[in-house]
Amino acid sequence: MSEIIDDLTKERYDAAGFGRPVGLGKRPALLIIDVQYRTTGTQPVPFDEALEEFTTSCGEVAWDAVANISQLLTLFRAKGWPVLYPYVAPKKAFDAGALGAKVPGIMDIPDKGYEFHPDIAPLEGEILLPKRHPSAFFGTPLLSYLVQAGVDSLVVTGCSTSGCVRGSAVDAFSYNYKVAVPSDAVYDRSPLVHEVNLFDMGQKYADVSTTADLIGSLETIAS
Repeated sequence: MSEIIDDLTKERYDAAGFGRPVGLGKRPALLIIDVQYRTTGTQPVPFDEALEEFTTSCGEVAWDAVANISQLLTLFRAKGWPVLYPYVAPKKAFDAGALGAKVPGIMDIPDKGYEFHPDIAPLEGEILLPKRHPSAFFGTPLLSYLVQAGVDSLVVTGCSTSGCVRGSAVDAFSYNYKVAVPSDAVYDRSPLVHEVNLFDMGQKYADVSTTADLIGSLETIAS
């Protein structure tokens, strides 16, 4: 666990009984959220340089996470498990909404920014879910797809840890799905915000582990 979280905070959550592991079900699905050039950039460069291309980019940490997402994606495809891509679609003036007002930079992203990072790009048959809000569940048919596929647990990856990943994990938990968030397969523009949100999700809504540990658990589940 990151040293960013102080011992007193850890002790208080532990004393209250938070953070107990739930595990995975028998039919997991993989969510790959917003892994587009607008959050990764087209090259793995430091954060300040990445902003010169896309103001919504997270820099090199995104590329580190994509490498881990790619490992999970390979496993899910080999197992024949569902893979779904909730993503921000190009925004027009008429649907800017609250998000466009709060983060106006998201309204001026070039078309290239909406392309999926090639290392995790969807294949035919994998489900694309354009969304307008942080949670992958809000205003999308995600839930109906999960029900149809008999999914009982979700692995949530992508961007940003504090935004769309967190919003989707909370909603998945609210629908009684078992949720796993691999700490090194999600990313954010602030290391502090990233770590604090991982801690909070791990205490309340999801099992948080490394990609390597999660793959170890997933490999024990029958295809």
